[in-house]
Amino acid sequence: MRRFPVALAPVLVTLVFCLGLSFPAGADGLIVIRDFPPGVRPVPGGHPAWTPLEVRYHHVTAKVTGRVAVTEVDQVFYNPGRSRLEGTYLFPIPKGAQIDKFSMDVNGKMTEAELLDAAKARGIYEEIVRKMRDPALLEYLGQGLFKVRIYPIEPHSEKRVKLRYTEILTQEGGLLKYLYPLNTEKFSAQPLKSVSVKVDVELPEGIRTIYSPSHEVEVTRHGPKKAVVGFEAKAIRPDTDFQLFVAPAAGSDVAVHVMTYREAGEAEGTFLLVLSPAQEMAAEKIVKKDVVFVLDTSGSMAEGKKLAQAKKALAFCLKNLGDGDRFEIVRFSTETEPLFGKLVASTEANVQKAEGFVAGLKPIGGTAIDEALVTALEPLKAQGQKDRPYNVVFLTDGKPTIGSTNDDEIVSKASRAMGERPVRVFSVGIGTDVNTHLLDRLSEKTHAASRYVLPEEDLELALSSFYGKISQPVLASPKLRFQGAVRVTKLAPPELPDLFKGEQVVVLGRYSGTGDAAITLQGTVNGAPRSFTWEASLPARATEHSFVPRLWATRRIGFLLDQIRLHGESAELREEVTVLARQYGVVTPYTAFLILEDETRRDVPANVRTMQAPKDDGRARAAAREMYKGVRETKSGAEAVGGAQALDSLKRAQNAAAPSASNDLAFGASAGLPGGLPEGSSAAPEPVRQLVNAQVSRFVRGRTFYQNGSVWIDASVQTQKGARTRQVRFGSSAYDALLGKHPEAAPWLALGRNVQVVLGGEIVEVVE
Repeated sequence: MRRFPVALAPVLVTLVFCLGLSFPAGADGLIVIRDFPPGVRPVPGGHPAWTPLEVRYHHVTAKVTGRVAVTEVDQVFYNPGRSRLEGTYLFPIPKGAQIDKFSMDVNGKMTEAELLDAAKARGIYEEIVRKMRDPALLEYLGQGLFKVRIYPIEPHSEKRVKLRYTEILTQEGGLLKYLYPLNTEKFSAQPLKSVSVKVDVELPEGIRTIYSPSHEVEVTRHGPKKAVVGFEAKAIRPDTDFQLFVAPAAGSDVAVHVMTYREAGEAEGTFLLVLSPAQEMAAEKIVKKDVVFVLDTSGSMAEGKKLAQAKKALAFCLKNLGDGDRFEIVRFSTETEPLFGKLVASTEANVQKAEGFVAGLKPIGGTAIDEALVTALEPLKAQGQKDRPYNVVFLTDGKPTIGSTNDDEIVSKASRAMGERPVRVFSVGIGTDVNTHLLDRLSEKTHAASRYVLPEEDLELALSSFYGKISQPVLASPKLRFQGAVRVTKLAPPELPDLFKGEQVVVLGRYSGTGDAAITLQGTVNGAPRSFTWEASLPARATEHSFVPRLWATRRIGFLLDQIRLHGESAELREEVTVLARQYGVVTPYTAFLILEDETRRDVPANVRTMQAPKDDGRARAAAREMYKGVRETKSGAEAVGGAQALDSLKRAQNAAAPSASNDLAFGASAGLPGGLPEGSSAAPEPVRQLVNAQVSRFVRGRTFYQNGSVWIDASVQTQKGARTRQVRFGSSAYDALLGKHPEAAPWLALGRNVQVVLGGEIVEVVE
């Protein structure tokens, strides 16, 4: 959505370390242009061709030491026009923050700034909204304001602003929250050239958990007490605030942290919990495991560097076996050949023998997947230890061609061989000529994971990284139980994977009822049962963590679509996917097709539809139908691998807003998370790409709004059958009264001058 005349300075970091309290969405530094050159005027709802200011760069660094946070901001604005401008720099103040330093180059002199409390600041915000006819600043109502006049802003020149502020951080519920208001799309005339956030964290008691529900971040740990968190992107229109949660180290081997979201009066709420094993753990607390490495050496592995890289990756895995682990290697092509014929201890001599065996492998023959699986599970009969994890790392680049080639038969035979022993089959598909349905069904049945390595990827790096994450289990066969006055349903993932050292597990689900609950995690460590219990509150109303329901819906949709892909479609599965996708704005090629079909079938009026398909061109609908059909019916090839990756990205989503552009082969994987498609994706039909990219939606404070022309429509409007509709003119006294009665609506009304939103059981239609 475009507006004028607010120029963005997306460089403000708000640090609010708190759980369970509700705060406005931080603060963006921005410049409001006061006087326009002759002939240049704001254009309602958009920008003229001439843009007043650009953001050249912004640098934000925050240092958190103990409970004190110091944030430094350095930003540069650029006036690309030919006229001198005057503006006002606005900086909504984070609650509890203290401005330490402010500097701006105005003819070589410092300029004085005015600091306003929340009551006086509200008048400034509302004045700008009325004068500029732009409601974007409504989301800052209730915050103070740092205000300074900027003059002159010379043509073809830069204006630099530097700012530093300090906060004393608080802690509740064991979780610290870092919020960076990156919700800047509404203020920017052009995509931002560069966005970066760097946070140095140092906690004297150590750091247990670092988790971002909003963006894919890079976390670099420097020992148990220090970490650096970074996010950087270029040429983007960010519309989601950056959030980071940090948990101090606790005494328990496994810690849990819970976040909830529930609107008042809702029958169900949504929760998120993070299970975090300790970063440092004594050797006796690492679970001893059995590992069978199964390597495809068929003729197709001779292509490129596949076998050479697989050998190097296996060498890495062998060197990282733990003391007390047992292992075996099985290579297969037309026939199957185990190295030892049994599980052996990970002694230096056995590892060296295995390294020599791997080094001598040659690619030749067919692909006997059925026999290879049976051989890999053979040691269970003679050497089974019921509570000892048994992991199969299965590498293949092809489909079964020798022995049984039927998916059902292969999975059934492997299931019988497993018996009741906790077995995990970690499948690694190399290239695109693999049977994705077979590999994913094996991983699904054993609560493990599949990984696909594309032709342009480095197999050695991918497998080494993959194995590194699963090499040190700390709790085997874990199960969660909830006791109390609440009922928990629809967990994502439905079954917990094993817990590994340094690897946290994020679990989401729905709950009904309200009150305190006892959360118990049970599992085994080296055959001995272990149990952890925590107390958590699942309240009747909690609106701080609005990302939680959308993240749950993202995972739930991925799970349901994967059930359709692997086990067949049903009306119930299809309907649940459609309802969730529309309600939470999870728009992918597959959900877009389902929403289109559903709204056509129900004859939803065009003005409130959430998907706007071209009326005079059926190509988009037909292409989307073919993509949906393909992900259900195609087992191998680029389309099948792309579909498997897309749905896996949904099922395992760690954040609900940042699209993953790491895989150009899979259109769905690139668009798997809400947010659209990256430029340059080439695998999807162009009509489908245009359909999904054209659908503009925003998830704001727990609700999804779709843009239909100039109107933002609350996704729940469709469900309000028989509800009264009331029109309110933007900027009128009735509009001000609406904000006064429903302050929670401010971020929704900030979307624009034409909004349809459900408030108090009625549909309120804001119109110009």
